[in-house]
Amino acid sequence: MNYIGSKLKLSAWIKSEVETLVGDLSDKVFCDLFAGSGIIGKTFKKHVKKVISNDIEEYSYVLNRNYIQNHKPIKNKDEFIAALNVLKLLEDGFIYKNYCLGSGSDRQYFSDENGKKIDAVRVQINEWRENKEIDDDLYYFLLSSLLESADRVANTASVYGAFLKKIKKSAKKPLKLLASDFELNDNYHEVYKADSNVLIKKISGDILYLDPPYNIRQYGANYHILNTIAKYDDFIPFGKTGIRKYGRSDYCKKKKALKSFEELIKDANFTYIFLSYNNEGLMSLKQIKAVMEKYGKYSIRTKEHRRYISNKNGKHETASTFEYLHVLEKRL
Repeated sequence: MNYIGSKLKLSAWIKSEVETLVGDLSDKVFCDLFAGSGIIGKTFKKHVKKVISNDIEEYSYVLNRNYIQNHKPIKNKDEFIAALNVLKLLEDGFIYKNYCLGSGSDRQYFSDENGKKIDAVRVQINEWRENKEIDDDLYYFLLSSLLESADRVANTASVYGAFLKKIKKSAKKPLKLLASDFELNDNYHEVYKADSNVLIKKISGDILYLDPPYNIRQYGANYHILNTIAKYDDFIPFGKTGIRKYGRSDYCKKKKALKSFEELIKDANFTYIFLSYNNEGLMSLKQIKAVMEKYGKYSIRTKEHRRYISNKNGKHETASTFEYLHVLEKRL
């Protein structure tokens, strides 16, 4: 997925830095507290004893419930994918009625055909679950597959804060459901959808990885369509973009980010804490260091990398940024 702050390109570096400090990971409990699309949890899943994954957003919970908590083979899962790919289009579903131009919604997040296909697949997945034809593992596998497949044909420049006036080339392609296959292993993993500062008081482990929002951008707004597909509930979409109500993270508020961060560090029952944060964040390097060194031995790693940004014309270009990995060996 084209995901804000994705650690896909940095995941190998992060894993290497963790292993250098911690050593053998095979008996360690690893927590990804702001999981997003789940890249870091997936990176560590086959190397640690257990992954604890968490994110407050519904779409993120679905992705991580599949990629992290699912760890054993699911019988006939590919047959269910095949059945969903040949469904008849649904003419009056929620996505088509509210987010496709042909319905009269004045919104164009998907082509009419793809909007109807998303609705048909989403309704069928629900019916299978309600009729107990699928269990939770298969439900989240199928729903994760739908979210990622829908994202591939979305008519946006990147995030869902706005749609394009004309259907772009990739959005014209018919939606085809591709399987969100997950890593198999013998270990049990846990996935939560909770406020991180609340959850941290209830969990413990060896390695805590933190990747909170850096700035004022709200993930609930930028990915509201994915939340809507995941929830598939009945609400009245608001405004030109059809947004739904969303929560505002304290980590996206200049006056509250640092206070929330210190409370999190104080309450964390983990030996090693790693914080990813870049040079454009609301909290400064000096502020982060001052907080973390109160609670143990502090150090920092730095890596320059290139990332994509959208310019004023909606086109993508690359920019150089610095990723900081703050490290704390906490006194427990």
